[in-house]
Amino acid sequence: MSRSKKKTKIQAITTAKSEKDNKTEANRKLRRIVKQKVNSGQMDLPDLREVSNVWNFNKDGKKYKPEMTEKDLRK
Repeated sequence: MSRSKKKTKIQAITTAKSEKDNKTEANRKLRRIVKQKVNSGQMDLPDLREVSNVWNFNKDGKKYKPEMTEKDLRK
């Protein structure tokens, strides 16, 4: 991975490294609700967006930064 680098100069707005924990929590919540509804016989299953709110995740989006250096583009 020493030679791999990003190709576009896009960076997250906040200092959070990733949203993995947020996504894991949201998917667990969705699976729990779906399992409960299936066991009770209901077939009106929710979508992921109905269960979790992406606006409450750690990152606040991404932004194009043309002034990024080669060091910033390294993975």
